[in-house]
Amino acid sequence: MSRIFVAGLINIETTLRIDSFPIPYQTARYPFFGVNSTVSGVGYNIAKALLTLGDEVSFFSLVGRDFAGDLVRSTLKSEGIDQESVLPLIHTTPQSVILYDSQGKRAINTDLKDIQETVYPLDFVPQALNSCDLAAICNINFARPMLELAIRAGKRIATDVHALGDINDPYNQDYMKSANILFISSDNLWDKPEVVADQLVKRFRNEIIVIGLGAEGSFLKVKGQNAFTCPAVFTRPIISTIGAGDALFSCFLHEYLAHDDPFLALTKASVFSSFKIGTAGAAEGFLCQAELDNWYKKIFLDKWI
Repeated sequence: MSRIFVAGLINIETTLRIDSFPIPYQTARYPFFGVNSTVSGVGYNIAKALLTLGDEVSFFSLVGRDFAGDLVRSTLKSEGIDQESVLPLIHTTPQSVILYDSQGKRAINTDLKDIQETVYPLDFVPQALNSCDLAAICNINFARPMLELAIRAGKRIATDVHALGDINDPYNQDYMKSANILFISSDNLWDKPEVVADQLVKRFRNEIIVIGLGAEGSFLKVKGQNAFTCPAVFTRPIISTIGAGDALFSCFLHEYLAHDDPFLALTKASVFSSFKIGTAGAAEGFLCQAELDNWYKKIFLDKWI
C-alpha cells in the first residue's frame, strides 16, 4: 500500500445516453435511466480509484459554497475520502455534461466556473507531500504552485495533460517539465506516439511517458529502454469511455509504486481501465486489488498455464 498526494478537480458530472452522433434535433427525449448525475472530476476520479485499490490518499481540491458543494462533501464522507483539504473557496462547484453513445463515443462539456482564478492556500501542502510516496498533480490552475513544492520535497511527480496537441503548449509547459511520469491522450497528437514520446523525453527528460491510444491500447516509453505498446483488453461490454484515462493513470501509479515495473503496471492498468468503461460515470466501475488480480490472471496468465 502506498500513500499518494492527489491535487485536482472535483465537479458534478451529468451523463446523457444518446442513440448516436451527430444528434438529430428533437424537442423532447425520454431516455429512461439514461441521465445520471454523480460526483466526478479528474482529481476525485484518481483519489477514489486509488482508495479502491487500497492506497492511502491525501486529497487537495476546491468546491463551491453551494448545494453542489454540499453534495460533494457528503459523497467524500461516504467514500471515506478525507475532506480536510477540500476547501469551499469558490462560489460555484464546477459541472460537466457528457453525452455518450453505444459505440463508446463521448462529447464532454465542462464548466469550470471560477476555479481557474482561485488560489489554493499552500500552508499545509508541504507537510502532506513529505508523508507521501508520490505526488499526482493534475493540470488545473490551483494545483500549479504545488509542482514546485513537490520538487522541493524531493517527490516524484505524475501528471496527465490529456489531449495535448503541441509540445509547446504554454498551459502545460510546467506540468510536462516537472513530471517524472507523464500521461497524454492520443486524441490530438501532432505525430506518431513513438515520435511524440521521443520528443518529450528529449525536451523534458521525463522518466516514463504513457500515451493512451483508445481502442488501440496504450504506448509506454521508459527513458533509456525500448518502447512498449500494450494492447487494449476486453473484460465486459463498453458503456462509456469517459474516465478511461483517469482509470489507466490511477492504476498505473498504484501498480508501479507496488512493483517498480512500468510494463507490468501498464498491463494491469489496461485491465483496470477496460473494466471501468463498462459503466457510464467517470468515477464508477473501479476494481479492488483482488478483483484486478483475478481479471489480470484470467486475461494474461491463464492462457499460458
